[in-house]
Amino acid sequence: MNHATTKKIIHIDMDCFYAAVEMRDFPEYRNIPLAVGGDGPRSVLCTCNYQARKFGVRSAMSAIKAKQLCPELTIVRGRMDVYKEVSQHIRAIFSRYTQLIEPLSLDEAFLDVTNSKQCQGSATLIAEQIRADIYKELNLTASAGIAPNKFIAKIASDENKPNGQCVISPEKVPEFVSALSLNKIPGIGPKTFQKLQRFGFSTCADIRASSIANLTTLVGKLSTSLYQKAHGIDNRPLEVSRVRKSLAIETTLAVDVFSERDCIIVIEQLYPQLLQRLEKLQNSEITRQGIKLKFNDFNQTTVEQQSLNANEETFRGLLPKALERARGRGIRLVGLTLGFAQPSIKNKFATQQLSLL
Repeated sequence: MNHATTKKIIHIDMDCFYAAVEMRDFPEYRNIPLAVGGDGPRSVLCTCNYQARKFGVRSAMSAIKAKQLCPELTIVRGRMDVYKEVSQHIRAIFSRYTQLIEPLSLDEAFLDVTNSKQCQGSATLIAEQIRADIYKELNLTASAGIAPNKFIAKIASDENKPNGQCVISPEKVPEFVSALSLNKIPGIGPKTFQKLQRFGFSTCADIRASSIANLTTLVGKLSTSLYQKAHGIDNRPLEVSRVRKSLAIETTLAVDVFSERDCIIVIEQLYPQLLQRLEKLQNSEITRQGIKLKFNDFNQTTVEQQSLNANEETFRGLLPKALERARGRGIRLVGLTLGFAQPSIKNKFATQQLSLL
């Protein structure tokens, strides 16, 4: 590895962010199992604190299952406006050290500090200082991973949670990655991991001993990326300016519905909220509309069509086709989606040529 061009990437991940904000603001929540989510029987948890995690409670878990695992669990409704405000403050702290920031969500981001002059250019010290700033100014803790690329930095940030950091220097990359379980690699879900295990692949060391051609028969298009990551290779730059590809809004129903009329009532409730979110987006050129249904067996379907603007009648028109796929199953979730035009490589090139002229 050429150290002259080695990047310094930091992945900052807030510790149980939503729950931590609630514990900070309400002392009565601090020493009890706590989760943030909806208050209905169909609600899903956004996150939970570490006391709750000891019982096996996890984010994206249904409230019902969480309560079964931890009967003493307190579930509070989220305060998204507060979380966004805190997130903006965290982002402001990041910008003191670098302008190369790729937000992944409200509570995590990649930072490229390769050319930062802060803390004598030490990525380790920068990460420590950022975490200290967050604690001092917001009374919240964060964990960090420091590595030569995004893939390893993200995994490293989870190594010493909560309120810790892990440094994987370039010379330590081969050893660190070799023993890494494949289920820790982003994009390798439970089913893919089980499939790989059946064929004798459990760690990155196993992948290294194989070939892209062999892996293609198992994981298809994932094979090249998987093979590279097994060798600690990730050349992705930070996406400092993300182009939004879509907008969606959905709701999980308190009781399953079966009729078209019941679904239309939900669409009528969701559509104004979708327009409100759309108004906040600038220069988003709509190219398609879609409706999403999740059935009571948790399978889901989406029906889309080309469209140049958001139109409630179009959503209604897509509904019958989506309902045909229900085949008697109840509907537990209804969602509306909009797709946006993406700048093509050709258009980017043309823009660059014009700017030169």
